[in-house]
Amino acid sequence: MRPKKILIHYPVGLILRCEFKQLVAKRKKRFGPYISKLLLGMAVAAAAGYYLIGYLTRPPEIYYPGFGITIPSGYALHGIDVSKYQDLINWKAVRNMRANDVKIDFVFIKATEGVGNIDNQFRRNWEQAQQQNICKGAYHFFIAGKNGKRQAQNFIELVDLKKGDLPPVLDIEETYGVPADELKREIGDWLTTVKNYYGVLPIIYTNTTFYNTYLQQDFGNYPLWIAHYLQPVRPSIGHPWVFWQHSKSGRVNGVQNRVDFDVFSGDSLQFRDLLLP
Repeated sequence: MRPKKILIHYPVGLILRCEFKQLVAKRKKRFGPYISKLLLGMAVAAAAGYYLIGYLTRPPEIYYPGFGITIPSGYALHGIDVSKYQDLINWKAVRNMRANDVKIDFVFIKATEGVGNIDNQFRRNWEQAQQQNICKGAYHFFIAGKNGKRQAQNFIELVDLKKGDLPPVLDIEETYGVPADELKREIGDWLTTVKNYYGVLPIIYTNTTFYNTYLQQDFGNYPLWIAHYLQPVRPSIGHPWVFWQHSKSGRVNGVQNRVDFDVFSGDSLQFRDLLLP
């Protein structure tokens, strides 16, 4: 009598698990180096992403208790602009003030207004800022409706610009009801007269609304110093700018009253190129 064959029945699940383990072992042997490289690449990408997110989400502005204001990040050169309203200024204290990475690198000083007015602190501010080796520039407050050439002459008779000074500045903020065509003509006369005398393009100072309404189309080739407050990163204006007045309520050692704060758009080499030769 022939012996019966004994059939051993293995559970299907067990067979499938064994085959899966064998398959995984083969795959690991074949693709192991590639998986390691992939994991390494993913780790590097994750680390780079972490630092990139940290950079992009860094504070756009930092509060400086010493200056009493927030100051936009990412700008190398900082300055102030002053007039008689800051009273007597201790320029040595201004020069020596520093908070972390911020100090006063430049100053714009009001010189004249209209056809005959002179800021009564200009001469003192101009001389003492120079004694403290603070880079300085002078500005004229333009009165719409007054003769542009005469206003320019008022500025020229007072301000002696030398090598290393900032270009002259025209501060224009109000129309006082003067028609746009007349306003632009007188502004053009001031700019041309001053440019011809000093041999350099003057800077125009104004606010965003006034610039977009009256100046951009006809005077867009002049360097722009724009006033726009409560902006964390940059002024909201489409035209390139050189200086940005970002606050009007700063504090500086040596200055009794609140003062305007400004930043320069570029680096130290670009700043040097802007100065009078």
